[in-house]
Amino acid sequence: MTTNNGIATNQRDLVTVSVAGEIAHPGFPGLPAEPYRLASDGTPFLLPTYGGIVYNVSVGDPAFGWAADCVHPGISISHSDDNKNRGLNVFACIGNRARVMTGGASGAMGMVTGKSGRFSEQVIVHMSREARAQMAVGDQVLIKAEGTGLTLTEHPEVSLKGISPRLLAVLPSQEEDGHIAFGVAAHVPAHLVGAGLGLTSEGGSIHIQSTDRAILNELKLDQLKLGDLIALEDTDSRYNHGYLRGARAIGVVASTDGPRAGYGPGIAVIMTAPAGQLGSFLAPGTNLADLLEMAP
Repeated sequence: MTTNNGIATNQRDLVTVSVAGEIAHPGFPGLPAEPYRLASDGTPFLLPTYGGIVYNVSVGDPAFGWAADCVHPGISISHSDDNKNRGLNVFACIGNRARVMTGGASGAMGMVTGKSGRFSEQVIVHMSREARAQMAVGDQVLIKAEGTGLTLTEHPEVSLKGISPRLLAVLPSQEEDGHIAFGVAAHVPAHLVGAGLGLTSEGGSIHIQSTDRAILNELKLDQLKLGDLIALEDTDSRYNHGYLRGARAIGVVASTDGPRAGYGPGIAVIMTAPAGQLGSFLAPGTNLADLLEMAP
């Protein structure tokens, strides 16, 4: 089978299943722990973090500048059973459609835009601002999950992770000397890849380090938007995330910046290859909001 952009895949062989979760409440460690966290310079801070319904941050908005600690745009969902939550996090793919099943916004449609946390705690779903205004923590959201097992039949060395056929079909792409390359809004050098290194790449996210604001400004990474596609250079994410010269991973900016060392914007990886089989080229404006025509 060939996608809209001419890429041959095994989409016809995929199984489509339902996964579901509830809108997750933001949390803090239990007492007697303090709720404060430490910024990179040792300053204590107390800011909103991931989870819940975020009314004023959406895909397409800046990833930097918020008084927040790695906040998710839209809504965050999880399942109370750890094993089932792992299934939700792994099988939900970016670009999958989501439907609100209970509560005041019942019937509203949205889309998976990311995954969170080094430990795969939550799935991030875009809902319109109108729908978010009618939702409540605990509302159930059903996802029509399709994409696990997706492969590029002519480029088997490229591992696809958590990407829906729908998103793959609209990505800018081109063939380069026998390998495939995809358009991205920015390239991130390996020394700026932070929290998440060493952990599984099946779900969850890996973060850009953002303590050195001068290098972010030099590389224009401080202009990233939520939903931007970016390339992580010399990063191998086939099984877990780690440094490997010549490797590349491509992902989506899924959460905002934060003050902690190593915890800049969170990136949900959607594809990777170990030795030059995956390329990337600058394509400004490569963002989920436009690619998937998401409602504001």
